[in-house]
Amino acid sequence: MAKAPVLTPQADDFPRWYQDLINKAELADNGPVRGTMVIRPYGYGLWERMQQEMDARIKKAGAQNAYFPMFIPQSYLTKEAEHVEGFAPELAVVTHGGGKELEEPVVVRPTSETIINEYFSKWVQSHRDLPLLINQWANVVRWELRPRVFLRTTEFLWQEGHTAHATYEDARAYASRIHTEVYADFMVNVLGIDVVLGRKTARERFAGAINTLTLEGMMGDGKALQMGTSHELGQNFAKAFNTTFQLQGAEREHVWQTSWGVSTRMVGGLIMSHGDDNGLRVPPRLAATQVVVLAIKGDDAVLAKVREIGAQLEAAGIRVLVDDRTDTPFGRRAVDWELKGVPVRIEVGPRDLEGGTAMLARRIPGGKEPVSIDALASLLPGILEEDQALLLRQSRERREARTVDVSTIDEAVEAAATGWGRISWAELGPEGEAKLAEQGVSVRCIVAADGSVPLADDQEGNIAIVARAY
Repeated sequence: MAKAPVLTPQADDFPRWYQDLINKAELADNGPVRGTMVIRPYGYGLWERMQQEMDARIKKAGAQNAYFPMFIPQSYLTKEAEHVEGFAPELAVVTHGGGKELEEPVVVRPTSETIINEYFSKWVQSHRDLPLLINQWANVVRWELRPRVFLRTTEFLWQEGHTAHATYEDARAYASRIHTEVYADFMVNVLGIDVVLGRKTARERFAGAINTLTLEGMMGDGKALQMGTSHELGQNFAKAFNTTFQLQGAEREHVWQTSWGVSTRMVGGLIMSHGDDNGLRVPPRLAATQVVVLAIKGDDAVLAKVREIGAQLEAAGIRVLVDDRTDTPFGRRAVDWELKGVPVRIEVGPRDLEGGTAMLARRIPGGKEPVSIDALASLLPGILEEDQALLLRQSRERREARTVDVSTIDEAVEAAATGWGRISWAELGPEGEAKLAEQGVSVRCIVAADGSVPLADDQEGNIAIVARAY
């Protein structure tokens, strides 16, 4: 009788596979309140590595980290009408504290545009105070009706950047810089996901923004996932909060602003982009553990050798973990590391020692081969880079193979059943977009004819990317 698979096969039930993998790879559990999640150490380790890589890029772009309260006076949100209207259905509102009814209800932070602008209006007085570039790592709460771990949860973790500039041109350039130099660089070169960069339609734009730039990734089932966004806020919030600056000898002017963010949703994107029927596949540049060295048996010589190999690899700059838990069967440990997606396993037993070799198992392309123990430190950096490139290539090939050009709404809906459709925005327009939405298909972004990000919705030759989305 055939052994039951560890995970539900993707082809049988992709959502069940996703949930199985989160459970079996010990990434997260559902929290006690509907829609919340408990991120387990291995899953949080992925998020920590994402934070480290993102934070370095954000700081290189000139932003500094700060922190603002999670409780926001409700009156702040009502100052920008479109903003409060967009978030109203998702708000969690606190009406009592300390056993008493509050004089003014407070909102649990859904995003921080309003409270940060309250302080920007105090901090910005002169053109010398600009640009003001602030980033925050925090949690946010948006009451989610259809939760799914990492993808849509009532509480999630993220970074949110907020900036103020003297001119529209400077703000627009900075939003674009975050979009490309921070987000796209990280997602392509670290996550190994070949995202499409584009512009959101007015229907999909962030509440209160004049333009939203997005990064869309195709998941293993052909659906789209919005991986991150960068918004031009214009002067909407500046006018609502009276955030102004004075030029030399001139009247006060309102600042121009941006906001931008990515969240723990990227962990879900990582799973659905690279995972297979054997579990997760973690890109080597992201992995907290790039190589795990396993002792097959509790032989003293074997244990000494795996620890020696671990030290040599660590000295070579490789993020390595030694698994010498020989009280747990080797097969169980190997399956566990396979599920967790560690890029390379080095397996060492008594027979391997006799020949001076170890078994090298590559998670991303698959396969095993014996390798000289003495050659490991010099071979592994190149192998890890090969496997990083393979994940990105597979991501790009899947998107290209499952994206088709269409010319009608019916064809667009048909394309979205298994992948993405590309349709002329001039032909589709807002009316066609609304008709697609009735059938569960959305315009994920608009791109220019050459694939770049257009400067305006109505730019000649714009193409709409349509898909079903998470």
